[in-house]
Amino acid sequence: MKRVALVTFAIALSAPAFAVPETFVIDNNHTFPSFSYSHFGYTVQTSRFNKTSGKVVLDKAAKTASIEVVIDTPSVDTGSALFNEHIQGADFLDTSTYPTATFKSTGVTFDGDKPVAIDGNLTLKGVTRPVTLKVSSYQLMPHPMVKKDAIGANATTTVKRTDFNAGKYAPYVGDDVTISIAIEAIKE
Repeated sequence: MKRVALVTFAIALSAPAFAVPETFVIDNNHTFPSFSYSHFGYTVQTSRFNKTSGKVVLDKAAKTASIEVVIDTPSVDTGSALFNEHIQGADFLDTSTYPTATFKSTGVTFDGDKPVAIDGNLTLKGVTRPVTLKVSSYQLMPHPMVKKDAIGANATTTVKRTDFNAGKYAPYVGDDVTISIAIEAIKE
């Protein structure tokens, strides 16, 4: 019996260690999706959402991940109370009918240990379309204040707002909308 236990222990020690996927919860105080578009060709306007939730599940050894982001659309912040109300209307975000927008990943491309692209489905105003977020920066390290591992990333994609039934005034107000997300998430 002792010999079987020793052999089992020796096999366990010689087997490669398997990483366990880790879950990181989005830090709403440091995660801000934003969007920008041409305003009649005069300027590029940028607005953001102030409430976001979700999670990132990362398996460092397997180089796989999944991301889910839920955006509270009534938290849109244009810098103007009047325009916040306007953009929440049925012609644009229709926040009374669709109080959330979501992004759910379908695949993540890594270059070494860092994600460089995230494929997924963006749902806005009840319409779901595939998008690819290009990751421009990524960091995984211990957070100096909360003493847990944390992830930070910036990612961007461009969509057509007419594809999401939000095309009022297009093409005068730009149909192309650049969506950027600065995300920070803390390990559970």
